Amino acid sequence: MAVRLRVKEIAEAQGISTAKLARKADLDNRTVYRIVRDPFAEITTVTLGRLADALGVSVKDLVEDAPNPTN
Repeated sequence: MAVRLRVKEIAEAQGISTAKLARKADLDNRTVYRIVRDPFAEITTVTLGRLADALGVSVKDLVEDAPNPTN
């Protein structure tokens, strides 16, 4: 099992762009863009916490168990 990030779908549901999310979370645009493009990206707990705060959700809401991605 892997952990899949739900950042993209939550941000889209709230109408928040990648750039706006980066500003709200005080993160580099490239970092947020990478996370949105790759839901299996490895990120730090600090980054995960910042994204959760910026989206107004819990960290638990941002992650879900998923089968390992195949490349």
